[in-house]
Amino acid sequence: MPYWRFSNFYLFFFASLGVLVPYWSLYLKSLGFGPAEIGELMALIMATKVVAPNVWGWIADQTGRRIQIIRLATLVALIAFAGVFLGQGYWWMAAVMCLFSFFWNAALPQFEASTMSMLGEKVHRYSSIRLWGSVGFIVAVVALGPVLDSVGTGAIPVAILVLLFGLAMSTWLVPQEKRLKVEHHSASIWKVLRRPQVIVVLLVCFLLQASHGPYYTFYSIYLEEAEYSRSLIGQLWALGVVAEIGVFLVMHRLLPRYGAKALLLVSLGLTTLRWILIAWFVDWLGMMLFAQLLHAASFGIYHAVAIYLIHKIFTGRHQGRGQALYSSLSFGAGGALGSLISGYLWSGVGATQTYMFAALLSGLAFLLAWRGIRSENL
Repeated sequence: MPYWRFSNFYLFFFASLGVLVPYWSLYLKSLGFGPAEIGELMALIMATKVVAPNVWGWIADQTGRRIQIIRLATLVALIAFAGVFLGQGYWWMAAVMCLFSFFWNAALPQFEASTMSMLGEKVHRYSSIRLWGSVGFIVAVVALGPVLDSVGTGAIPVAILVLLFGLAMSTWLVPQEKRLKVEHHSASIWKVLRRPQVIVVLLVCFLLQASHGPYYTFYSIYLEEAEYSRSLIGQLWALGVVAEIGVFLVMHRLLPRYGAKALLLVSLGLTTLRWILIAWFVDWLGMMLFAQLLHAASFGIYHAVAIYLIHKIFTGRHQGRGQALYSSLSFGAGGALGSLISGYLWSGVGATQTYMFAALLSGLAFLLAWRGIRSENL
């Protein structure tokens, strides 16, 4: 398998995410938007994940032309994002973000399905490919921080556009799949979704990602208001992803040894601790460093386990829609709701209470996973 060709996609996709997530809220703030408007605009990016991955997942599963769909989605996303240079009003920005993210969010779930399909019996090697996405995120977030200190937030949309161009080009390095055989006789996807454990897994993913709402939307603003420099903010984001890479390097050993349920519970418990630390100790750099290291659990362990579980749950012709459903319910619906609520809480009750609300959500996810997932079935 040509691992490096798949790694290139992850590199550029998460490099663009490494600019969009940490810095886009700062750009919106520089345009004069308030916390509620920033929360709404960030939520729109997440909300399109509710619809887009499922639409494109259905098309991919029906046509078997997954790579062509990925190429189309990344190209249109690039063109759509260029619209941010044509206007800065709230409704224009909302329209551009909706169109851009509808196609951008379509690409990753289908690429995940292609990667897992190409890996075949070696699905535990997924994290070794995915870690290059983390490398891209680190390079982008660390490199851009000093640039913003020097030239200001105007560099943010330019950086994203360049990375989206690289992403679109990377899709042409991926070898064309043999056309997927469409098996109409396999069990309905609704039969799979009615299984109690499947419902629990998807609900846990939804709550965990909703708890990340304040982090993805306001963490950079939170640190900037606590008088952290933009360079240091970028380094803190990067530290979290370095920890994530460390986990990806060993997940192929951890999963067979400890099992999916145990690792998921560890992830959810440490995520809850992370939000509590961020809520109460933002002025203590040492504690922020430790909290960022916990990103290894809140994203690294969680995501590797979730991808593994979704691949086991949705088989055959349901793989594309399974990955799409995971993306839409967790990063989409969960992320959108988390961003939206955090925007209103940030304005109403303040940062500390907003992060404590996040801890409540991840704590609830822990309880659901503990009681609702039977380890022998994982």
